[in-house]
Amino acid sequence: MTDRKLFREAAVKLNLGLILLGILLFIPAGSFGFTGAWIFIAILFVPMTAAGIVMLKKSPELLRKRLGAKESENEQKTVVMLSGIMFLLAFILAGLDFRFSWTAVPETVQYISAAVFLIGYALYFRVLYENAYLSRTVEVQEGQKVIDTGLYGTVRHPMYLSTLIMFLMMPLVLGSLISFAVICMYIPVIVKRIKNEEKVLASGLEGYRDYMEKVRYRLVPFIW
Repeated sequence: MTDRKLFREAAVKLNLGLILLGILLFIPAGSFGFTGAWIFIAILFVPMTAAGIVMLKKSPELLRKRLGAKESENEQKTVVMLSGIMFLLAFILAGLDFRFSWTAVPETVQYISAAVFLIGYALYFRVLYENAYLSRTVEVQEGQKVIDTGLYGTVRHPMYLSTLIMFLMMPLVLGSLISFAVICMYIPVIVKRIKNEEKVLASGLEGYRDYMEKVRYRLVPFIW
């Protein structure tokens, strides 16, 4: 795939994601005056666009992995399906919550949550920098090696830690406690994904079992 074709694919997916998110948020909200939605769109898509441009120039192969992969593990297909349903429900409920004022989140909490979301995003970018083997699917890639330095020296799955931070902050930025309750379902979903991923890596990636002994915590230091 040429860089020009890769750029077009990334641009199309970015714009489709933006349109879909707008539909899921603003139609249920019944208004474009949904301030939390605009804040969320900004803190999500501006860094995403910048990261895509950097990856296109510095590591196009990593961008290809992030764009095009599909899960082959049946258990992971279930996880992806459940996650998709969860996010659809969370966005739609956030819009409805704005329209009907079911719950309220103070503006200060929304802004703090936006800042924490960006911290999670920064952590996400750091993980991308440290691990060139990252893809969106659970797999062992040709020539893959165990990464045990940087963030990977603290927890075994810093990528999931960063997404957990971002996902939990997302409904608070949107100002919906109902949406937050839905997103909390991501915790057991990601636990299921991590356990299956470690099973795949331990059986197929040389040195991963030793790495699991060396770095004890999967997701949150001193907790799990």
